[in-house]
Amino acid sequence: MIDFRPILLVTGILLATLGVAMLLPAMVDAAQANPDWQVFCFAAGFSVFAGGALYFSARGSGGEVTVRQAFILTTVAWVVMPAFAALPFAFSELELSYTDAYFEAMSGLTTTGSTVIVGLDYAPPGLLMWRALLQWLGGIGIIVMAVAILPLLQVGGMQLFRMESSDTSEKVLPRAAQIAGATGGIYLILTFVCVGALWAAGMPLFDSFAHAMTTIATGGFSTSDGSVGHFDNATVDWIIVVFMVLGSLPFVLYLQAVRGRPLLLWRDSQVRWFLCIVVISVFTMTVWTSVETGRSLADALRYCAFNVISIVTGTGYSSTDYGQWGTFAVVAFFFFMFIGGCAGSTSCGVKVFRFQVMYETARVQMSRLLQPHGVFVPHYNQRPIPDSVIDAVMSFIFLFALVFGVLALALTALGLDFMTSISGAATAIANVGPGLGDVIGPAGTFQPLPDSAKWVLSAGMLLGRLELFTVLVLFTPRFWRA
Repeated sequence: MIDFRPILLVTGILLATLGVAMLLPAMVDAAQANPDWQVFCFAAGFSVFAGGALYFSARGSGGEVTVRQAFILTTVAWVVMPAFAALPFAFSELELSYTDAYFEAMSGLTTTGSTVIVGLDYAPPGLLMWRALLQWLGGIGIIVMAVAILPLLQVGGMQLFRMESSDTSEKVLPRAAQIAGATGGIYLILTFVCVGALWAAGMPLFDSFAHAMTTIATGGFSTSDGSVGHFDNATVDWIIVVFMVLGSLPFVLYLQAVRGRPLLLWRDSQVRWFLCIVVISVFTMTVWTSVETGRSLADALRYCAFNVISIVTGTGYSSTDYGQWGTFAVVAFFFFMFIGGCAGSTSCGVKVFRFQVMYETARVQMSRLLQPHGVFVPHYNQRPIPDSVIDAVMSFIFLFALVFGVLALALTALGLDFMTSISGAATAIANVGPGLGDVIGPAGTFQPLPDSAKWVLSAGMLLGRLELFTVLVLFTPRFWRA
């Protein structure tokens, strides 16, 4: 029998923390004399009350969280948190339906960046801050989950990173709380550096804070319907490009750099692969865009670097409607959605290390075909890749493709057109943000979609953010057997 008390206890702590966080946008609205501060205060009180009730009802459970409890806790936390985070959206002057509010909150906490809100330029400042804060909190939660929880659960090959950190010379910090504190410090420093850079580049201070939080979280929520393109500032574009890349690198390696080992960041093969993918993608799209649209190389590089990196990292900002760049660009951006950043970052998607494992597996297989009696071993970072990791990665890729297909078919069955269905499924499971086409493309929003489609997409965001297995394992009968 599974003991649910530790699950309730941790969920209560998270809910209470979320409630306290609501006081920041409440203060922003109060400073601007916006009546929504009362909504935030009510939602904060309700969240703290609910969290406190869960905590005190489960206090004294003791003991460590088991693997089964960790699976349940991870999923429960990421389902319940958006339910409470949606309250300010539902009761604010925007008067969103609860479906829209939950969609927005799920998109925020999973750092997806898809939105149903139209008229961001005139939205209350507290709500704009709340959207940014949700992504910022989701970003640090994702880092802790990727470093401390998923390797333990052996989800999708993430045990590869437990293997790498198990040696005492490589072990960064032993406990999840310590990891959260250390990465949180670096996360906070990077955020404030980004704020200062954006403000110095001419972006208003409030917008600088909001965009810094969603940039380092690779989330993509903006304060304008025109996203970052609203500011039409090349310096701002390049600053955000830099911090999107920084948010997509492993934060554990930042800890190592702080501890006097900065070269480990470059020596990590995942980082080198990621940077090579980014450079090749940006170069290809820059040449294509320059030829296709007649832009100068400088302009083409600026817009391509920003939008390509935004989609590859799963941030989801846009500075222009890249859907107008031609068929090649549309197809290229569709595939960019799936790449993602590095494991242990705030980024999303398939993630680079899985492409590395697949490449090494294919390379070894071809070598065996040429030399049947040879001994070939796939490697990652100069270390042999265990068969369990290869099996987990291959299973993840299969399940990722299967769930993507199911989501696309479900959206089509709900009446959406082909482009909206397939790009909507892709952007949800890869946690990217904007889709493709006229409806949910970079110039549109998800607001016109039916409520049923929004719930399907919310489920897709959850599955993609929690690496699929973490959620789907709960639906197997064997999981619940004693």
